[in-house]
Amino acid sequence: MKAISKAHTGVRLALFVLYALAGTTHLAAPAGFLAITPGWVPDPALVIMVTGLCEIAGAFGLLWSPTRRAAGLALAAYAICVYPANIHHALYGLPPGFIQLNLWYHIPRLLFQPVLVWAALFASRRT
Repeated sequence: MKAISKAHTGVRLALFVLYALAGTTHLAAPAGFLAITPGWVPDPALVIMVTGLCEIAGAFGLLWSPTRRAAGLALAAYAICVYPANIHHALYGLPPGFIQLNLWYHIPRLLFQPVLVWAALFASRRT
């Protein structure tokens, strides 16, 4: 296996784990995600559930060759679409009762989001 092919596979597997876990967490424990959802998002509970399902579908889609390219594009678009929630979380934190995260979490998280976009495209061989 060539080095670039191994890299595609490694990134694909890492994204599978990341998105499968994130999607499962959206469904099993939505409270934290609801807390960082901007107020302008309609029906936040439904949006959190749907985004969790999208993450899981995208994760599995990366593993199956016929759906890999579409899944990579969808996960890249998804990473862009949830960026406002990440910004909202960084600016306003979480309501009382939640663990508060500081800039040591938020700055790398915000800077890493474009890497997630690139990784989804790379893993699906769209770059």
